[in-house]
Amino acid sequence: MRAETPLRPLLERRLVIVTGKGGTGKTTVAAALALAAARSGRRVLVAEVGPDEQLPARIAPGSPDSGYAGRELRPGLRSMRIDPFEALAEYLGLQLGAAGMVRRVLGAQAFRQLMNAAPGWRELITLGKVWHLEQREKDGRSLYDLIVVDAPATGHGVAFLSVPRVVVSALRAGPLRRHAQHVEELLEDPDRTLLLPVALAEELPARETAELVRRVRTEIGISIDRVVVNAVAPRPFPPEAGDLDQRLAALAPGLDLGRLPPAPALAACAGFLRARHELNRGHVEQIAAATSLPILELPYLAAGASAPASLERLADALLEAPREVSR
Repeated sequence: MRAETPLRPLLERRLVIVTGKGGTGKTTVAAALALAAARSGRRVLVAEVGPDEQLPARIAPGSPDSGYAGRELRPGLRSMRIDPFEALAEYLGLQLGAAGMVRRVLGAQAFRQLMNAAPGWRELITLGKVWHLEQREKDGRSLYDLIVVDAPATGHGVAFLSVPRVVVSALRAGPLRRHAQHVEELLEDPDRTLLLPVALAEELPARETAELVRRVRTEIGISIDRVVVNAVAPRPFPPEAGDLDQRLAALAPGLDLGRLPPAPALAACAGFLRARHELNRGHVEQIAAATSLPILELPYLAAGASAPASLERLADALLEAPREVSR
């Protein structure tokens, strides 16, 4: 098992791969991280690998899809969707020097059906494109200071990241092995690459996150130095009023509180808020204990994360130092 690297700011890496169980907000976290990096003056690319684009609308509401060619959403912030067939056509065109012929072959329905049945090639060619983007330069410096990848959810994330290592192990020589080795070296370089798991303070996401971290440590070796726990319910009352729900419950049911709801209703609401906060705290502690990693908590946003101001708030929170959770 690879020893964990010293904790460094998120923006110091060249590549951050964001993953997490579906519904945890990993795409929103990827968008917020890319926004935070662009605000710091970095040149940023945020890339999606799924079938549908979501990032352009999160970062620049009303923006059309970016596609494989990519689109600048804000100054210094570009997005794209890595389509594996487009990436394969680009790669073969460069290798064979016959881009037109390659595109005609890849456009044939029979060939696409054959490729869709072949395991692993999508993951390898997608990660190969990420490697190519990380290597690109302009005017003697890297084209992008940071690449953020919105990776597949945890159910597919380990398989997605392990394909280069499998190819390197299976092949003894040849260009495919050489290119897979370049990708593997990028993924396993802790100075360049970080895997950022995103969880919710709930039972199933907590378990899946612990399993993801365990498998990545034992099967892949990519660096993980923190876990993002999204939408954590805040403490509902100040410390000096921590038993407010019990105080409200002790009031006489018929007590006149003016325009406020009756005391039992207030007590029930206060009890619910405290119970949700305590439940969240328990799952945060569970994630910390199971992964032995610092936790970066993102606030619960009652209005959701679709508004630009909400994304800005998450971007600020992502730059804060994660903390060790007492267990």
